[in-house]
Amino acid sequence: MSPGLTFGAAALLAFWSVLVAELVGDKSIYVLTSLALRVHWAVVFAAFAVASGLKIMAAALLGTAIMRIHGHWPYVVSAGGFFVAAILIWLDESPERNQENAAPAGWPKGMLVCCTSFFFTEWGDPGQIAAAALVLKYHMLAATWIGATLALMSKGAVALTLGVQIRNKLPQRTLRILASASCFVLGILAIVKA
Repeated sequence: MSPGLTFGAAALLAFWSVLVAELVGDKSIYVLTSLALRVHWAVVFAAFAVASGLKIMAAALLGTAIMRIHGHWPYVVSAGGFFVAAILIWLDESPERNQENAAPAGWPKGMLVCCTSFFFTEWGDPGQIAAAALVLKYHMLAATWIGATLALMSKGAVALTLGVQIRNKLPQRTLRILASASCFVLGILAIVKA
C-alpha cells in the first residue's frame, strides 16, 4: 500500500486514468454499439462487464508482462476476435422482434458472441496499461481493479445507449449487416496494425 493514498483515492485514480485512456481511440466503443444493434442490451452489458473485469484483473496481475508485449501478437488476437464476432453476427438470422419488450431468442449465443468480442480483442490497450502501471506504482490491486472496471462499465453504458437508440430505428436485416461489417472492418484494422 502506498503511503498517503487511500483505497478510495486509488480506485478513483484508476477510474479516471482508465476512462480517459479508453475514450481516446478505443475500438470497443464501436463493438459495443454494433453488438447492441443485434443483441439485447442487457446481454451485451453483462458480457462486457464480465470480460472487462477479467481483462483488467489480468492486466493488473500481469502488468509488467503486458507493458512488455511488443510486436504483432496482440493485434492478431484482436483481429481473430473481431472476425469471429463478425461471422457469428452474420450467421444469426433471427426474425424481427421487439428486443425491448421480449427476451431475445438465443441469449446464450449472444453472450458467447459478446464475450468473445470483448475478451479476445484489444489486449495491451491504453486502459489495461494504465491499470497495470497503477498497480505497479501503488500496489493496490483491488482498488485499481474496482476503479478500472467501473470506468469500462461507464464507457460501455454510454456506447450501449447509442446502440439501443439505433436498433430501435432500423430493421433487423440492416442491423445484422451493419454489426457484422463493423466487426469485420475492426478486424481488418487490427490486421493492418499488426
